[in-house]
Amino acid sequence: MKRIFLLALLCVPALLSAQPKYWIYLKDKNLDNSPAVSQLTLETRQKFGLATDDTDLPVRADYQNQLKDISVKIANRSKWLNAVSAVLTSEQAQEVRQLSFVKEVVPMTSGFYIAQTKPVERVQMAQVMSQVQANAFQKAGINGKDVTIGVIDAGFYGADSSLSLQHIFSNKRILGIHDYVKPGRSGQLLFSTAESFSDMHGTEVLTAISGIDNQDQMQYGLALNSKFYLARTDYSLREWRGEEDNWIAAMEWMDSLGVRLINTSLGYAKGFSDPSENYKPSQMDGKTSAITRAAQIAADRKGIMIVVSAGNEGEDKSWGIISAPADARGVLSIGATNAKLWNRIGYSSVGPEFLNYVKPNVSCFSLYGTSLSAPVITGFAACMMQVNPKLSNKEVIELIEKSAHLYPYGNNYVGYGVPLASRALALAKAPYLPNHSKLITATGRNCEVDVTTDENLVAIYRKKNSKDVLSQQTAKVQNGKISLRRQNGEHFTTIDLKEYAVEVQWN
Repeated sequence: MKRIFLLALLCVPALLSAQPKYWIYLKDKNLDNSPAVSQLTLETRQKFGLATDDTDLPVRADYQNQLKDISVKIANRSKWLNAVSAVLTSEQAQEVRQLSFVKEVVPMTSGFYIAQTKPVERVQMAQVMSQVQANAFQKAGINGKDVTIGVIDAGFYGADSSLSLQHIFSNKRILGIHDYVKPGRSGQLLFSTAESFSDMHGTEVLTAISGIDNQDQMQYGLALNSKFYLARTDYSLREWRGEEDNWIAAMEWMDSLGVRLINTSLGYAKGFSDPSENYKPSQMDGKTSAITRAAQIAADRKGIMIVVSAGNEGEDKSWGIISAPADARGVLSIGATNAKLWNRIGYSSVGPEFLNYVKPNVSCFSLYGTSLSAPVITGFAACMMQVNPKLSNKEVIELIEKSAHLYPYGNNYVGYGVPLASRALALAKAPYLPNHSKLITATGRNCEVDVTTDENLVAIYRKKNSKDVLSQQTAKVQNGKISLRRQNGEHFTTIDLKEYAVEVQWN
């Protein structure tokens, strides 16, 4: 049986040093400038009722020139944030702060990075294709045709020679490539040059979006007929926050080309080579990090649908929650489930309780990382955008959530559950589905729930409120009933029967 590999960083730890990197936020823009986007982007915005605004205007050239005059070498520019990034000495940073047009100078990094070693993993994709009902899309002839997808990742080594991606390259469906880690380098070198095993990460993500092995009749992704723009923003030999500006630059590049669907299986939380660069869990609030703020601008003002891996810190007691930009309200954040019960797999990051919205949004099976659950749902989104190209990014997200097997009883472990293609296709034709859920009330400490299922063991979520999980457990089905005993602090219990969900509200 054909297998694909998720190859993570494997290298000898090495100490690298550099000067700190900064965001330089600017005070204003030249309103006489024209929007720095393509005609296709303008037409797409008009179609979805999104006006161009000052975030589409370029960063002022005269400000950039004044920065260059004092020997500031600009790394990236963000018209959305009205900022540039640059490596600065402390003296330069102080000098830049004194410039009249500079609003704020914020350090990204401290400047020392140590490469970390992670294990090589292996994952098999057949189970998730069955779980999300890929055959329903196949039967309907839906495969992401005429949908362009952006992929922002660490590297795409070997993509052009992969059997599972042969159909993408032979049909010339890679529309553009950009390396933000090493600007000026030919994009084709991303396929032929690797500095570590992590440089294949983007290749495996691309496979999980649109891969298929025709020889073994094995499908790995749902968007078999989509087109792609690829961007490398993550340098595999070090972990540092100085790459967030690469990610934002890649987002703005793809927006300028009219891309409406973007997958990013990258996240920023902790684990940086310099611990001082780590975020705090409280900063995963949907508004603090630059990368999250840019993602929200993309969702709200540019009409871009961003699919983000939730993160793999679920078993890290010092963190546990999702990473940026998965905390942005407007993105579709994807967790990971077990194959059998469809409940949260241990490593999958949970949504912070302090958020007033559900994160992750949905989940699907991935044995070794949300890096591969996110691209599966990206392919799912491409299929729905093919079914109805008039759907906005927010409408696609809502449709995917409603198609998930726990909807409307989402939680901060798996979101609304696993999206199901049969339900999504039905939703695309009509705004309402047959009811796949049931709400019951219970009093006292004990409750027996009548259920219809062929399963002997099912997942249950004991919740302190409508979304936040106290504990994830299993329950036995005996004689068509599930017996529950209320725990301290438990106000809701979700019973996951896959075909439908039962929500118990305790009074």
